[in-house]
Amino acid sequence: MGLIDTLLGRHLASHEADHQCVGPLAGIPMLGLDALASAAYGPEAALTLLIPLGALGLGYVWPISLLIIILLLIVHFSYRQTIAAYPGGGGSYTVARENLGVMPGLLAAAALLVDYVLVVAVGISAGVGALVSAVPGLQPRTLALCLAILALIAVVNLRGVRESGLAFVIPTYLFAASLFVVLGIGVARTLLSGGRPEPIVPPPGLPAATATASLWLLLRAFASGCTAMTGVEAVSNGVTVFREPCTLIARRTLSAIVAILALLLAGIGYLAQVYRVGATEPGQAGYQSVISQLVGAVVGRGVFYYVTIGSVLAVLALSANTGFADFPRLCRLLALDDFLPHAFANRGRRLVFSHGIYVLTALSAILLIAFGGVTDRLIPLFAVGAFLAFTMSQAGMVMHWRNFAERGAVSSQLINGLGAAATGITLAVVLIAKFTEGAWVTVLLIGALIWLFLSVARHYAHVAEETRANHPLDLEDLQPPVVVVPVKGWDTITHKALRCALKISFDVIAVHVAANEGEAEELERIWHEWVEVPARAAGLGAPRLVSIPSPYRKLLTPLLNYIDRLKQEYPDRQIVVIIPELVEARWHQFLLHNQRAAGLKAALLFRGGPRVVVANVPWYLS
Repeated sequence: MGLIDTLLGRHLASHEADHQCVGPLAGIPMLGLDALASAAYGPEAALTLLIPLGALGLGYVWPISLLIIILLLIVHFSYRQTIAAYPGGGGSYTVARENLGVMPGLLAAAALLVDYVLVVAVGISAGVGALVSAVPGLQPRTLALCLAILALIAVVNLRGVRESGLAFVIPTYLFAASLFVVLGIGVARTLLSGGRPEPIVPPPGLPAATATASLWLLLRAFASGCTAMTGVEAVSNGVTVFREPCTLIARRTLSAIVAILALLLAGIGYLAQVYRVGATEPGQAGYQSVISQLVGAVVGRGVFYYVTIGSVLAVLALSANTGFADFPRLCRLLALDDFLPHAFANRGRRLVFSHGIYVLTALSAILLIAFGGVTDRLIPLFAVGAFLAFTMSQAGMVMHWRNFAERGAVSSQLINGLGAAATGITLAVVLIAKFTEGAWVTVLLIGALIWLFLSVARHYAHVAEETRANHPLDLEDLQPPVVVVPVKGWDTITHKALRCALKISFDVIAVHVAANEGEAEELERIWHEWVEVPARAAGLGAPRLVSIPSPYRKLLTPLLNYIDRLKQEYPDRQIVVIIPELVEARWHQFLLHNQRAAGLKAALLFRGGPRVVVANVPWYLS
């Protein structure tokens, strides 16, 4: 078994696709990790904006968390409708394209693609941030840790859908269980102490207030906290990964994810207020994540602390799997609709859409490198794509239900209408609050992606128009082509190429580009005896030898110019260029030979024109 087989697993046949489908147990880790993990960095993002308020800022944590939970529940019921209406998956892109038109669909698709890249980068950087909180000595290696985790998740996803879900089952449920234990203990201690629990490990002191609570500041905090909702749409985009009945299992999985997330947000928001846990400046010495402070305050820094923080780290880092699960599938849908290169629609060795995984890995690595792996620097770019996709999906579902007259369509339309209004208002808040902090970058990226989609579509439309054939096979005026064989000298490679050429046409021209006269004279001397005489004896047209002097030792230019002259000399005939090529037996032998054949082939493909045909005749070294 080779290294690739060991790393990625054996090839899977197409008929094994059904065995790759999953149930709710694996579906929650596969498609819900991003949503669940956002409970660890969403509240912190809001608290970071409240740092200027000092201790007063803690009073706004619970109301902000409650608003986010209400919005989350609205989106949950809306996406349950989407799953039922579109069991084939595709989420926001499919819904918006079918009900609102192509451009709204592309807007939703671009927003989702940007969101998925940010899901990967933010999830991994937040996970490493949790690790750095527990082990401060690792802070200088933040970026290296981010890139290593990214590579690990990419490899796991290249191994297949089922493997990626099952690989993350233990960390996901350990994360949920340990946090629920912490929250349960924290709430119990709060009730027993009359609302004033004493932290076991006191969190860092809150700074003095440097600002007052303005509406603008609170809106910005709410906008940052809304990052806790990213990933909720993932289930509706990936319905097809579930086994039958896929719609029922997908809706149950979505409900389970939202229920867990809502409880986590409520518990963290409440306990952060009563234990006086605030945010610390990210990327600075002494940084501690809100989760680290909260767990230490509730249960201390014993074994359970490290188990909990370890599970938080694992889930935050692995939450990138949601992007890896949905980004390639969305790319596939866009490729099938001619908005992305068709290679994105091809399944790889493990029945996953490998090209999407490669591109997502590369883009996420660039983002992590550009921002140094620090979560807070990525947050301003984050929520715009998610809420734009939410809004487009819910607006599309409103139009969808308008076309249905059966019972329940009106109530479904009201649910999706409420979802569209709520997410649309939130999108406006997020966009305004975060625009100058980096959200403008997301807007530009979405615009650039739409331009890319349209450019690819125009190209495919042009290709389809130019290659469309509305007539039967034309058999008139079938003249044999003029065959050109570039030759370096007389050897077995040239011998094989000439035999192939004479099978194609009686009109064969061997072209020798001579850097010196002696080289040309030697070839001309043997050509008559070893080529022309045997050809005439066999009743064939003798291949002509044309020597082109090249005093400056150029090969491609004289040869291409000669082929251009042949195209003018034979305007009604095809020109077939047969390129003899040596194929090395070992990879290192490639370095010992010039690759002029490959260069000539590339030049002819770009310059040859519609009447020039290029063929390779390889000679394999034993």
